[in-house]
Amino acid sequence: MSKIFVKNYYSPLDVVETQKAIKLIKGSFETNLSRNLGLSRVSAPLFVEPETGLNDNLSGTEKAVSFNLLDGKKLEIVQSLAKWKRFALKKYSLSGLYTDMNAIRPNEVTDNLHSLYVDQWDWEKVITKEQRNVEFLKEIVRKIYEAFLETFDFVCETYPVFKNELPKEVTFVTSEELLKKYPGVTSKEREHAICKEHKAVFIMNIGNKLSDGTIHDARASDYDDWALNGDLMLYYPLLDIAFEVSSMGIRVNKDSLVSQLSEKNELFKLEMPYHKSIIADELPLTIGGGIGQSRLCMYMLNKAHIGEVQSSFWSESDIEEFKKSNIILL
Repeated sequence: MSKIFVKNYYSPLDVVETQKAIKLIKGSFETNLSRNLGLSRVSAPLFVEPETGLNDNLSGTEKAVSFNLLDGKKLEIVQSLAKWKRFALKKYSLSGLYTDMNAIRPNEVTDNLHSLYVDQWDWEKVITKEQRNVEFLKEIVRKIYEAFLETFDFVCETYPVFKNELPKEVTFVTSEELLKKYPGVTSKEREHAICKEHKAVFIMNIGNKLSDGTIHDARASDYDDWALNGDLMLYYPLLDIAFEVSSMGIRVNKDSLVSQLSEKNELFKLEMPYHKSIIADELPLTIGGGIGQSRLCMYMLNKAHIGEVQSSFWSESDIEEFKKSNIILL
């Protein structure tokens, strides 16, 4: 996404009121999410040992930030907690959990939505073998969206300057259906078109090859089952974009793990402790995902740039350029 400069933009809340509103949003959403999904809060690591296989390699091209201890041992900053959470559920004997995840993604191309700093709620829930299906996935998506609407309504009650115009229901569509509905354009253009039409959309089956030989978007091979995952996206009128707020899915079992590792020529990962645990059925079957904290705040507070709700690094040229459009980056 290229940088977007909104004509005649002004922020409905100043910096101080914005900080208060961020606290309100985060507290309210955590309460609603944990209640709707039956989750308990836990603490999470900022870094892990790379050889465990616990770190998330996202699409497979992003390089994790790493550092060495005094004895030379290497540790990596987490990129997400998709794999760690399955171990945590077993370790703590919980049926569901959520946590604050903070990460650094140094190779990110920054723009209105993307930052070098990632903050999200990572959540995970134990499921049964019978619940590994599309209908259960949709049920969980609806509960997350309900938590989003409940929080947004609370924000609008507290700050009447905002208005929640999102639909009451999410539209579900597969990446293949999207390809057929909007042929001849890119996947990002398809996302924009479907979000502008329906306002709240969950795009399913991300990672597998489509009928034209492409994939909708790259996904790691070893946490989501590509046949049972998706992205929750909203239409954002201020920027006229498809706005992703959550990526989630039913996690791999041993069959889908081997199949997807084979597809990406990553069978060598089967020697890692995390992957061995899945093959040996030592970890619970789960569903989980991440929900962007700053993304949520940005959307509900009608901000033009994620840097208005998150303190990260922005180049001096970006700071000055956005300032001309009255977009003040923290």
